[in-house]
Amino acid sequence: MPLWGYLIIFLAVAYFIISLLVYILQDYLMFKPEKLAADFQFHYEHQETEEYNIETRDGAVINGLRFKAKEPKGIVFYLKGNSKSIKGWGKFAVDFTRHGYDVLMVDYRGFGKSTGRRTQKAIKRDMQVVYDKIKQKVDENYIILYGRSLGSGFAAKLASMNNPRMLILDAPYYSLKHIAKKYMPFMPLSLLLKFPMPTYKWLKYVNCPIHIIHGTDDNLIPYKTSVRLSKIKPSQTTLYTVIGGGHKNLNTFEAYHKMLSDIITSKPKKINLEGSSIDVKHHVS
Repeated sequence: MPLWGYLIIFLAVAYFIISLLVYILQDYLMFKPEKLAADFQFHYEHQETEEYNIETRDGAVINGLRFKAKEPKGIVFYLKGNSKSIKGWGKFAVDFTRHGYDVLMVDYRGFGKSTGRRTQKAIKRDMQVVYDKIKQKVDENYIILYGRSLGSGFAAKLASMNNPRMLILDAPYYSLKHIAKKYMPFMPLSLLLKFPMPTYKWLKYVNCPIHIIHGTDDNLIPYKTSVRLSKIKPSQTTLYTVIGGGHKNLNTFEAYHKMLSDIITSKPKKINLEGSSIDVKHHVS
């Protein structure tokens, strides 16, 4: 066999091995869970909490915390990112309880005290179970879905299947497949990815107001991703730009807190466009 024949065989074997490793190791690359003992006690200063354990139909347990506001105006279902557990993410609940909203945070399978085998289908089903539990006590007009990073995809999926008051996406991705393609352009990602997470597809079916917050200096999920997402349902989407904001530090910007306050405390108003320049066209001179 000529040398080029051996080279082709070597490259084919190497490609197969790399593809296999991508398939096997992607859970370890995507998820950075923090596991908590079953008897771990959550504690947050100046926050009143209630712990929940919800059993799923396949026997898994989804652990969550409700952060209580005094005389709540509604509830925020906060879907967190891909790392740690609600033990650490709980510190962000104050950004909503201070405005009079309860906050419900849950750990995905394998995070914190939650159990069960982690798949995209299972997590989507789990989040719907939790949402249904919320609906038993709160009318959907008072439910806000907030998805942060990884959680933005699951939040978009939930909003596409339900009718919450609004959907807020914080540093969302177009799809995890698009992100992976940036780093592995030659891999057959359609076959390899267990969590393709096509946020852009799910947004097409969302009927509530959509608010997207993103930092211009996000090096993990580029700002242009949110620009693309905002064009899917432009008539009901507002894009909020945090100048200089990165992927993990939006909460350190005063602008972020002003945006969040404006979003959750204001009521939608119908704009009267009569007498405006909306129909005026510029003519090329």
